[in-house]
Amino acid sequence: MQKETGDAGPRDGNDPSAARRIEKDAFQEGWRDSASTIPAVFAWGVVSGMAMVKSGMSIMQSLGMSLLVYAGSAQFAVLPLLAVGAPLLVVFFTAMIVNLRFVIFSAAVAPHFEHLPWYRRVWYGFFNGDISMAFFPRRFPPHTFGQPAGKIGYFAAICYPGWLSWQLGATVGILLASQIPESWNIGFAGTLALIAIMIPMTNNVAALAGVIVSGTVAVLALHFPYRLGLLAAMVLGMAAALTVDKFLPVTDKEGEAA
Repeated sequence: MQKETGDAGPRDGNDPSAARRIEKDAFQEGWRDSASTIPAVFAWGVVSGMAMVKSGMSIMQSLGMSLLVYAGSAQFAVLPLLAVGAPLLVVFFTAMIVNLRFVIFSAAVAPHFEHLPWYRRVWYGFFNGDISMAFFPRRFPPHTFGQPAGKIGYFAAICYPGWLSWQLGATVGILLASQIPESWNIGFAGTLALIAIMIPMTNNVAALAGVIVSGTVAVLALHFPYRLGLLAAMVLGMAAALTVDKFLPVTDKEGEAA
Protein backbone atom coordinates (compact mmCIF):
# COMPACT_ATOMS: atom_id res chain seq x y z
CA MET A 1 0.00 0.00 0.00
CA GLN A 2 1.30 3.48 -0.87
CA LYS A 3 2.18 5.89 1.86
CA GLU A 4 -0.43 8.56 2.31
CA THR A 5 1.96 11.48 1.95
CA GLY A 6 -1.00 13.78 1.49
CA ASP A 7 -2.22 13.10 5.02
CA ALA A 8 0.65 14.49 7.07
CA GLY A 9 -0.23 15.69 10.52
CA PRO A 10 0.08 19.24 11.86
CA ARG A 11 3.43 18.60 13.51
CA ASP A 12 5.03 17.63 10.17
CA GLY A 13 3.73 20.83 8.63
CA ASN A 14 5.69 22.86 11.20
CA ASP A 15 8.89 20.81 10.95
CA PRO A 16 10.96 21.83 7.88
CA SER A 17 13.09 18.68 7.95
CA ALA A 18 10.00 16.45 8.13
CA ALA A 19 8.38 18.40 5.29
CA ARG A 20 11.48 17.99 3.11
CA ARG A 21 11.53 14.27 3.87
CA ILE A 22 7.89 13.92 2.85
CA GLU A 23 8.51 15.75 -0.43
CA LYS A 24 11.61 13.66 -1.11
CA ASP A 25 9.71 10.43 -0.50
CA ALA A 26 6.89 11.68 -2.70
CA PHE A 27 9.36 12.54 -5.46
CA GLN A 28 10.79 9.03 -5.37
CA GLU A 29 7.31 7.57 -5.47
CA GLY A 30 6.35 9.73 -8.43
CA TRP A 31 9.49 8.72 -10.28
CA ARG A 32 8.77 5.04 -9.72
CA ASP A 33 5.22 5.49 -10.99
CA SER A 34 6.05 7.46 -14.13
CA ALA A 35 9.53 6.34 -15.21
CA SER A 36 8.05 3.96 -17.77
CA THR A 37 6.68 6.93 -19.73
CA ILE A 38 10.10 8.44 -20.44
CA PRO A 39 10.92 6.36 -23.58
CA ALA A 40 7.54 7.21 -25.13
CA VAL A 41 7.93 10.92 -24.41
CA PHE A 42 11.46 10.88 -25.84
CA ALA A 43 10.27 9.13 -29.01
CA TRP A 44 7.50 11.64 -29.54
CA GLY A 45 9.97 14.45 -28.94
CA VAL A 46 12.18 13.08 -31.72
CA VAL A 47 9.18 12.92 -34.07
CA SER A 48 8.21 16.48 -33.15
CA GLY A 49 11.72 17.79 -33.79
CA MET A 50 11.92 16.07 -37.16
CA ALA A 51 8.50 17.39 -38.16
CA MET A 52 9.43 20.99 -37.34
CA VAL A 53 12.59 20.94 -39.44
CA LYS A 54 10.96 19.12 -42.35
CA SER A 55 8.11 21.65 -42.37
CA GLY A 56 10.62 24.37 -43.27
CA MET A 57 11.48 25.85 -39.88
CA SER A 58 15.07 26.72 -39.09
CA ILE A 59 16.98 24.98 -36.32
CA MET A 60 16.69 28.00 -34.02
CA GLN A 61 12.97 28.38 -34.73
CA SER A 62 12.42 24.69 -34.03
CA LEU A 63 14.37 24.81 -30.76
CA GLY A 64 12.46 27.91 -29.69
CA MET A 65 9.11 26.30 -30.47
CA SER A 66 10.01 23.16 -28.55
CA LEU A 67 11.09 25.11 -25.47
CA LEU A 68 8.26 27.64 -25.41
CA VAL A 69 5.25 25.71 -26.70
CA TYR A 70 5.83 22.29 -25.12
CA ALA A 71 2.62 20.82 -26.52
CA GLY A 72 3.16 18.08 -29.06
CA SER A 73 -0.38 17.87 -30.40
CA ALA A 74 -0.55 21.65 -30.92
CA GLN A 75 2.84 21.63 -32.63
CA PHE A 76 1.75 18.91 -35.04
CA ALA A 77 -1.52 20.74 -35.70
CA VAL A 78 0.01 24.10 -36.58
CA LEU A 79 3.06 22.94 -38.54
CA PRO A 80 1.09 22.36 -41.77
CA LEU A 81 -0.53 25.76 -41.34
CA LEU A 82 2.84 27.46 -40.87
CA ALA A 83 4.21 25.64 -43.90
CA VAL A 84 1.47 27.03 -46.18
CA GLY A 85 1.62 30.52 -44.68
CA ALA A 86 -1.78 30.48 -42.96
CA PRO A 87 -2.83 33.69 -41.15
CA LEU A 88 -1.42 34.02 -37.65
CA LEU A 89 -4.89 34.10 -36.08
CA VAL A 90 -5.75 30.78 -37.71
CA VAL A 91 -2.53 29.27 -36.34
CA PHE A 92 -3.21 30.70 -32.88
CA PHE A 93 -6.82 29.52 -32.62
CA THR A 94 -5.94 26.09 -33.99
CA ALA A 95 -3.33 25.62 -31.28
CA MET A 96 -5.73 26.97 -28.67
CA ILE A 97 -8.53 24.58 -29.68
CA VAL A 98 -6.21 21.56 -29.71
CA ASN A 99 -4.90 22.51 -26.27
CA LEU A 100 -8.27 23.11 -24.63
CA ARG A 101 -7.83 19.84 -22.77
CA PHE A 102 -5.20 21.58 -20.65
CA VAL A 103 -7.94 23.80 -19.23
CA ILE A 104 -9.60 20.65 -17.93
CA PHE A 105 -6.28 19.34 -16.66
CA SER A 106 -5.60 22.60 -14.81
CA ALA A 107 -9.07 22.65 -13.29
CA ALA A 108 -8.51 19.14 -11.94
CA VAL A 109 -5.12 19.91 -10.40
CA ALA A 110 -5.55 23.54 -9.31
CA PRO A 111 -7.31 22.87 -5.96
CA HIS A 112 -4.31 20.84 -4.82
CA PHE A 113 -2.01 23.86 -5.22
CA GLU A 114 -4.27 26.72 -4.20
CA HIS A 115 -2.09 27.32 -1.12
CA LEU A 116 0.81 28.42 -3.36
CA PRO A 117 1.41 31.97 -4.65
CA TRP A 118 0.21 32.67 -8.19
CA TYR A 119 3.66 32.65 -9.80
CA ARG A 120 4.36 29.14 -8.53
CA ARG A 121 0.99 27.95 -9.80
CA VAL A 122 1.84 29.43 -13.21
CA TRP A 123 5.18 27.59 -13.13
CA TYR A 124 3.63 24.23 -12.32
CA GLY A 125 0.83 24.88 -14.80
CA PHE A 126 3.37 25.06 -17.63
CA PHE A 127 4.48 21.48 -16.92
CA ASN A 128 0.99 20.07 -16.36
CA GLY A 129 0.09 17.72 -19.20
CA ASP A 130 -1.08 14.31 -20.29
CA ILE A 131 1.43 12.34 -18.21
CA SER A 132 0.75 14.27 -15.02
CA MET A 133 -2.99 13.77 -15.45
CA ALA A 134 -2.44 10.04 -15.86
CA PHE A 135 -0.82 9.76 -12.43
CA PHE A 136 -1.49 12.75 -10.16
CA PRO A 137 -5.30 12.44 -9.76
CA ARG A 138 -4.97 8.74 -8.99
CA ARG A 139 -2.36 9.40 -6.31
CA PHE A 140 -4.14 12.45 -4.86
CA PRO A 141 -7.92 12.15 -5.37
CA PRO A 142 -10.29 15.03 -4.55
CA HIS A 143 -10.64 14.07 -0.89
CA THR A 144 -7.01 15.18 -0.39
CA PHE A 145 -7.79 18.82 -1.23
CA GLY A 146 -6.33 20.98 1.53
CA GLN A 147 -3.64 18.40 2.34
CA PRO A 148 -0.56 19.75 0.53
CA ALA A 149 2.10 17.42 1.92
CA GLY A 150 3.91 15.43 -0.75
CA LYS A 151 2.09 16.93 -3.71
CA ILE A 152 4.84 19.20 -4.98
CA GLY A 153 7.41 16.42 -4.80
CA TYR A 154 5.17 13.93 -6.57
CA PHE A 155 4.12 16.44 -9.25
CA ALA A 156 7.74 17.40 -9.90
CA ALA A 157 8.74 13.76 -10.32
CA ILE A 158 6.10 13.06 -12.95
CA CYS A 159 6.53 16.35 -14.83
CA TYR A 160 10.17 17.48 -14.83
CA PRO A 161 11.75 14.26 -16.18
CA GLY A 162 9.09 14.15 -18.89
CA TRP A 163 9.83 17.74 -19.89
CA LEU A 164 13.55 17.03 -20.02
CA SER A 165 12.98 13.85 -22.02
CA TRP A 166 10.79 15.73 -24.49
CA GLN A 167 13.35 18.49 -24.97
CA LEU A 168 16.20 16.00 -25.44
CA GLY A 169 14.15 14.03 -27.95
CA ALA A 170 13.10 17.16 -29.82
CA THR A 171 16.69 18.39 -29.95
CA VAL A 172 17.84 15.03 -31.36
CA GLY A 173 15.08 15.18 -33.95
CA ILE A 174 15.89 18.77 -34.90
CA LEU A 175 19.63 18.25 -35.25
CA LEU A 176 19.41 14.87 -36.94
CA ALA A 177 16.27 15.34 -39.03
CA SER A 178 18.14 14.81 -42.28
CA GLN A 179 20.05 11.82 -40.92
CA ILE A 180 17.17 9.73 -39.50
CA PRO A 181 15.60 7.69 -42.31
CA GLU A 182 11.82 7.40 -42.56
CA SER A 183 12.22 3.60 -42.53
CA TRP A 184 13.05 3.77 -38.81
CA ASN A 185 9.37 4.56 -38.11
CA ILE A 186 10.18 6.62 -35.03
CA GLY A 187 6.59 7.86 -34.85
CA PHE A 188 5.20 4.33 -34.83
CA ALA A 189 7.62 3.36 -32.07
CA GLY A 190 6.38 6.26 -29.99
CA THR A 191 2.78 5.19 -30.55
CA LEU A 192 3.56 1.64 -29.42
CA ALA A 193 5.28 2.97 -26.30
CA LEU A 194 2.28 5.11 -25.42
CA ILE A 195 -0.07 2.15 -25.88
CA ALA A 196 2.11 0.07 -23.56
CA ILE A 197 1.77 2.82 -20.94
CA MET A 198 -1.97 3.25 -21.44
CA ILE A 199 -2.96 -0.40 -21.05
CA PRO A 200 -1.96 -0.77 -17.35
CA MET A 201 -3.74 2.51 -16.58
CA THR A 202 -7.03 1.17 -17.94
CA ASN A 203 -7.67 -0.61 -14.67
CA ASN A 204 -11.42 -0.18 -14.17
CA VAL A 205 -14.70 -0.13 -16.09
CA ALA A 206 -14.92 3.67 -16.17
CA ALA A 207 -11.44 4.02 -17.65
CA LEU A 208 -12.20 1.32 -20.21
CA ALA A 209 -15.37 3.14 -21.25
CA GLY A 210 -13.41 6.37 -21.69
CA VAL A 211 -10.78 4.63 -23.81
CA ILE A 212 -13.36 2.95 -26.05
CA VAL A 213 -15.40 6.11 -26.60
CA SER A 214 -12.45 8.44 -27.10
CA GLY A 215 -10.71 6.00 -29.44
CA THR A 216 -13.84 5.51 -31.53
CA VAL A 217 -14.53 9.23 -31.78
CA ALA A 218 -10.89 9.97 -32.66
CA VAL A 219 -11.07 7.54 -35.60
CA LEU A 220 -14.46 8.76 -36.83
CA ALA A 221 -13.44 12.42 -36.50
CA LEU A 222 -9.98 11.99 -38.00
CA HIS A 223 -10.64 14.45 -40.82
CA PHE A 224 -12.28 17.18 -38.77
CA PRO A 225 -10.68 20.59 -39.50
CA TYR A 226 -8.14 22.09 -37.11
CA ARG A 227 -7.79 18.75 -35.27
CA LEU A 228 -11.18 19.28 -33.64
CA GLY A 229 -11.58 15.51 -33.63
CA LEU A 230 -8.97 15.36 -30.87
CA LEU A 231 -10.98 17.75 -28.73
CA ALA A 232 -14.23 15.87 -29.40
CA ALA A 233 -12.59 12.54 -28.53
CA MET A 234 -11.22 13.94 -25.28
CA VAL A 235 -14.49 15.54 -24.14
CA LEU A 236 -16.71 12.59 -25.04
CA GLY A 237 -14.24 10.09 -23.61
CA MET A 238 -14.13 11.92 -20.29
CA ALA A 239 -17.92 12.25 -20.28
CA ALA A 240 -18.28 8.51 -20.85
CA ALA A 241 -15.83 7.68 -18.06
CA LEU A 242 -17.54 10.03 -15.61
CA THR A 243 -20.99 8.69 -16.52
CA VAL A 244 -19.95 5.08 -16.02
CA ASP A 245 -18.19 5.95 -12.77
CA LYS A 246 -21.32 7.73 -11.50
CA PHE A 247 -23.61 4.78 -12.13
CA LEU A 248 -21.15 2.03 -11.27
CA PRO A 249 -22.25 0.21 -8.09
CA VAL A 250 -20.24 1.13 -5.02
CA THR A 251 -19.26 -2.51 -4.45
CA ASP A 252 -17.74 -2.70 -7.92
CA LYS A 253 -15.70 0.44 -7.28
CA GLU A 254 -14.40 -0.93 -4.00
CA GLY A 255 -13.44 -4.19 -5.69
CA GLU A 256 -11.54 -2.37 -8.43
CA ALA A 257 -9.75 -0.13 -5.92
CA ALA A 258 -8.66 -3.17 -3.96
